Amino acid sequence: MENNMNLRWVVMGVSGAGKSEIGARLAAALGVPFLEGDSFHPEENVAKMSAGTPLNDEDRAGWLQKLRGEISAARERGEGLVLSCSSLKRRYRDLLRSGDPELRFAHLHGEREMLEQRMRTRPGHYMPASLLESQLRDLEPLQADEAGVYLDLTQPPQQLVSQILQHQD
Repeated sequence: MENNMNLRWVVMGVSGAGKSEIGARLAAALGVPFLEGDSFHPEENVAKMSAGTPLNDEDRAGWLQKLRGEISAARERGEGLVLSCSSLKRRYRDLLRSGDPELRFAHLHGEREMLEQRMRTRPGHYMPASLLESQLRDLEPLQADEAGVYLDLTQPPQQLVSQILQHQD
């Protein structure tokens, strides 16, 4: 098994789950780069979401391929990486994992009310709270045969990162 600094993680969950904050903290703890998955969306996707229209599988396909490429490149370089990406469906995670069979997922989960409150109070994000319902509908939770950890986002961020770090083996 690779050492911890060479692992690649995806911090996943619906919008408002805290993927960016936990991902950045995890990357800092591991001493590896952090990639904000949202920054890889094409302008068309951002415009669609900003207008309150959910993305479909076709909209997400090119975005997921870009993220898979980043994961694969890090693996080929033998470098660790943390990526924030909703990874809502199993097939999306399978696609990302095709770039690195050792890829791990940290699934941040919380109650709808808490997620909606977080979305309504975060400044400057293009994703409206109205899209939370579509994300929850699409979400396929991390499954037992997928490498990773399922986390309750009501816990403090540092505790969540500690729990992820405990699942390195």
